[in-house]
Amino acid sequence: MVPSTGLTLIRAKWGRLKAVNRWGIPHDLEKEIRDRDVACVYCGTALLESVPRGSSRKQVATWEHIINDATIVTIWNIARCCNSCNASKGTKELRRWLATDYCTLKGITAESVAAVVKYHLASMDDDEEAGKKDGENYLIQVPVPFIADTMSVD
Repeated sequence: MVPSTGLTLIRAKWGRLKAVNRWGIPHDLEKEIRDRDVACVYCGTALLESVPRGSSRKQVATWEHIINDATIVTIWNIARCCNSCNASKGTKELRRWLATDYCTLKGITAESVAAVVKYHLASMDDDEEAGKKDGENYLIQVPVPFIADTMSVD
């Protein structure tokens, strides 16, 4: 932690220091994800940053690894979802979670989720997450229209 700034620094690729939040997400990536995910990537409910004391925490925004691997810290694997969906999904594989009673009751389907989740569903092969099989190569296989729709180019 850098004294008096509240920032944590990590040594990123090529030895550069990079500021990260308390979950290890670089601040520039955090901003992009916050701008992209204003609603839960699973159920679509509007996300709250905080909740008044005594109120339900179901809509509070949480950080989600779509593929349950904390080492994949990219715009394609980190998303924001509501506390309710995050608690329900836990460490379940995405397709298996979509088949649960929770998703059925809330109307969450492969067709209703956000584009970043649909990307992962399209990338899965035989119910095994492609990222676990192919590592970094998986992250490169991003469809060009998806990039254009979700990222700003400066």
